[in-house]
Amino acid sequence: MKQKRKSFLYIVAGLILSSSLLQSCDSFLEVEERGRATIPSFLSDPNGLKAGLTGAYKTLYDYYNSEFTKYPDVAGNMAFLTVTSSGANMIDQYNYTSAADQETSAVGHIWRKIFVTLSNVNNIIQYEPVVEAGYPTETDQCRNLLGQALFLRALCHFDLCRVYAQPYNYTADASHLGIPVLTITPGPDDNVSRQSVKQVYERILEDLGEASKLLTDQVATDAHYASLQSVNALYARVYLYMEDWQKALQYAKLAIHDQQLSQGEDYLKLFDDLAYQGEAVLRLSGQDLMGGLRSFYESSCVPADTLLSLYGKEDIRLMLLNRDDTVKCLKYRATKIPDNQPTRNDPFVFRLSELYLTAAEAACNLGQYDVARTYVGAIISRAVGEQRSNDILSECTDANLINLIRKERIKELCFEGHQLYDITRWKQDLVRENKTNSVVKQMKYPSDYFVLPIPQAELNANTNMQPNPTVNQ
Repeated sequence: MKQKRKSFLYIVAGLILSSSLLQSCDSFLEVEERGRATIPSFLSDPNGLKAGLTGAYKTLYDYYNSEFTKYPDVAGNMAFLTVTSSGANMIDQYNYTSAADQETSAVGHIWRKIFVTLSNVNNIIQYEPVVEAGYPTETDQCRNLLGQALFLRALCHFDLCRVYAQPYNYTADASHLGIPVLTITPGPDDNVSRQSVKQVYERILEDLGEASKLLTDQVATDAHYASLQSVNALYARVYLYMEDWQKALQYAKLAIHDQQLSQGEDYLKLFDDLAYQGEAVLRLSGQDLMGGLRSFYESSCVPADTLLSLYGKEDIRLMLLNRDDTVKCLKYRATKIPDNQPTRNDPFVFRLSELYLTAAEAACNLGQYDVARTYVGAIISRAVGEQRSNDILSECTDANLINLIRKERIKELCFEGHQLYDITRWKQDLVRENKTNSVVKQMKYPSDYFVLPIPQAELNANTNMQPNPTVNQ
């Protein structure tokens, strides 16, 4: 009898990808079986929970350090791929030719890597109450670990939804297809289905609510770990996507917490010195891990002319895109690395600049133009100086302020994994520069192509998994 193929969501469920477990196994399936047998004992004490969370951060880094971060910029309109031959990294996402059977590239990798992280944090959430009950003197530590795991689960669901589902405002009630919501380990016969985007966001907000009760650090003391500041930052981003402007502004302010933006050389130091925390809210550590973003942005993906044309010559941010007359993204090319790993990347998940821009966009949509000007003005002033910033803002009417804020968001956050998602949540057409070498020059909003297909292997194994229109055909 032919054995039924398991859904990938089941295969990855229950795995803690610790280095000791991986090194002692010869195959993925052996990891699976040993993982299932080992997890209850592995997560039986506070040290096990802590090690499990460390493993979850490593798998989180694994997906932020690869196609997940590249995708929204490559599929946007401000990047130019220098290598366009068949098989080049991200070429299908650049040309909007992603196929469901591409298991070893962005389509399959993003799905798989996020669900591995989700699986790890679900195990921590499942076993934490037992550990807490057995180690009452370690209650605070256990609850902190639980809070971080709940935050990471919310982030995983949000990130999956951005890649494989249309934005929240695609339908008036967000009733369109989202992604599977996994809060427990599915069994071999549990063929989970996709929930609506509204239901996914409800789960995200519920997890953030629980995490906010457990984490107390309103400003991250170590930006390599989730904090209450991280929770508020994700709240702000989620509500921004939901167009709940009041709450987006509220949580952006909470996350900013009176912190100031990095200025001048300190701003450039954010990207050049990995030991400098600066305005980082959550930044993933690439210590002892292989970096994958540096080489991509050094040789394969460069700023398009449409992006470069947005900056004035005095803009400090140009130093990250065009230095010594060489056009390339330098956001992943640190020269000061604590452990001297030449390929190391520490990608940002959240930094203060995004929160200032979220506050500006939300305030503008609420008609609080003076508040919006204060927040976007801080971004502009840091970039071009106070006098020039005052001139730009004085020349901008309230009616045009939203366009200024959007332009500053593009300039500030380019190549940090936002561009396509901003285009779609703003319900804009994709319009690329005239000299783009992509086969796609323009794409009207809305479009089925603004999301990736569900991996074919998942559809084959899971009869309840719904495909995405057009891109899965």
